[in-house]
Amino acid sequence: MKVPHRSVFDPVAVKQQLGISVTAWDDYMYGLKQLSERRVKVSDARHFMLRIFTDQKKAVNGNTHERAMTKALSLFEGEGRGSELASAKGTAYGLLNAVTEFVDHERRARTTDHRLESAWFGQGAHLKRKALDEALLMVA
Repeated sequence: MKVPHRSVFDPVAVKQQLGISVTAWDDYMYGLKQLSERRVKVSDARHFMLRIFTDQKKAVNGNTHERAMTKALSLFEGEGRGSELASAKGTAYGLLNAVTEFVDHERRARTTDHRLESAWFGQGAHLKRKALDEALLMVA
């Protein structure tokens, strides 16, 4: 995308060319608001984490990543950054944040760069997307 310096800047046109939609952002923010209002029981949180951290492709009954699930659950239950905020404590939004914090900061990786690459583009990004999709199902 190029905007010549001599032309009049049109932010709406730039957003359209970049594919940025205000309505998409509004929809995303509405979804997050819904997640912050959806209360979650401890048993629901455990089932959520099981769905996120069980790989159905690895074994017939699914291969659960127990260490990862336990750590993410502890982040949800109060150990995570911001987990005591009203919008996160005991909510579907808190579940999403716990998975995100686990992937971005706690997940084992060879180096920080590998963790970052995974969180943005690899398996970590997939886990975060799966967590968002599962959380949004809770408010659907």
